[in-house]
Amino acid sequence: MDLFAYHDGHLWCEAVPLRDLAARHGTPLYVYSGGTLRLHYQRIADAFAEVGARICYSVKCCPNVHILRLLAEQGSGFDVVSGGELYRARLAGAPPERIVFAGVGKTEREMEEALSGGIGLINVESEAELAQLVRVAAGRGVVPDVALRITPEVAAGAHVYTTTGTKETKFGIPLEQAADLFRRYAGSPAIRLRGLHLHIGSPVRDTQAYVVSIGRALELIDVLRRDGLRVDTLDIGGGFAAHYEGAEAPAARDYAAAILPLLRGRGLRVVLEPGRAIAANAALLVARVLYVKDTGRRRFIIVDASMNELIRPALYSAYHFVWPVDAGQRIPANWLPNQPFDGLVKADVVGPVCESADFLAKDRPLPPLQSGDLLAVFTCGAYAMAMASQYNSRPRAAEVLVDQGAVRLIRRRETYADLVAAEQIDGA
Repeated sequence: MDLFAYHDGHLWCEAVPLRDLAARHGTPLYVYSGGTLRLHYQRIADAFAEVGARICYSVKCCPNVHILRLLAEQGSGFDVVSGGELYRARLAGAPPERIVFAGVGKTEREMEEALSGGIGLINVESEAELAQLVRVAAGRGVVPDVALRITPEVAAGAHVYTTTGTKETKFGIPLEQAADLFRRYAGSPAIRLRGLHLHIGSPVRDTQAYVVSIGRALELIDVLRRDGLRVDTLDIGGGFAAHYEGAEAPAARDYAAAILPLLRGRGLRVVLEPGRAIAANAALLVARVLYVKDTGRRRFIIVDASMNELIRPALYSAYHFVWPVDAGQRIPANWLPNQPFDGLVKADVVGPVCESADFLAKDRPLPPLQSGDLLAVFTCGAYAMAMASQYNSRPRAAEVLVDQGAVRLIRRRETYADLVAAEQIDGA
């Protein structure tokens, strides 16, 4: 988390202490670093500049329109998977040619929105969807660029819920079916079928998983080109990892070192869809301790953040480092649970939601805490606020962006009235 650091025992985001943000905006609170977002985006763009890769940030990982606007200003395109995400990308000012649209269940309305918006690429995930897109495009007289999403049969070591590159998942077209499907639709006047798309899951720490999957896509491209078909686009997806425990993710240059030798001289327009690698460590979640509870068997730190704000631990058994905002002399050396300090006590950090799965961390050695203390939950920029809910009728958290010395509220805290606003029909 490049621009989050402890100074004199207190955690800061860029030039702003987090305790000041919590005092001003309340908790739970998401805090984003604009400088970190730019830095992480630029590292990927620079690493793949040799092949002129189009970087299309994955909107689903962190969709706040202010974040999207910041990235669009850096030159980023966007990977969207719904009409709502397409709306956000356009609202952020993204040129339509820099938007790619994926997803296994695009509705006719979403196809029409993509066509009317003139987006750069539609990634199709089944024969039935491709046939539907041809009908919709022919009816509108718009000819879109299209790629087939293939299933390269690479598991890539991701959690079973975030693995997307095998036949056991709902995503993509089996490799052995893709060539025939491409041949049958390549001549359609309603679309320009010009590429392949793949996405093998997230997070993927093994760079060789990309070598294998891209290699299989390139073999298919060679077959199709020998048949005289035009194939000039390869979308290699995203899935690049981020640091959750300290240093487990390859750097952008490491992914590029493995992938670029495969793409040189291929005459392909290359698209990447990173999300987590840009956003994950550009934000954290600030929570306030409500109560400390000891049952004799377990110690619980009950905070005002919950699975509503961060469902990843409950959903994926995901690890997030948790540490006091005001740490004093106990500045963590890394993000591993076993910190080298005396006087730590193991505890579960839990929220107030009425579910036993409502936890942010389990069995964590932590310093002594009391009501009112602030905790920081690290690496919360990806698949965190994006998956937030109003379960138990709890209003969703606020979000602030710290950027170049300025602090901006980029999502206000919801109110009780917001909880029922969509239910106020005909004045009832």
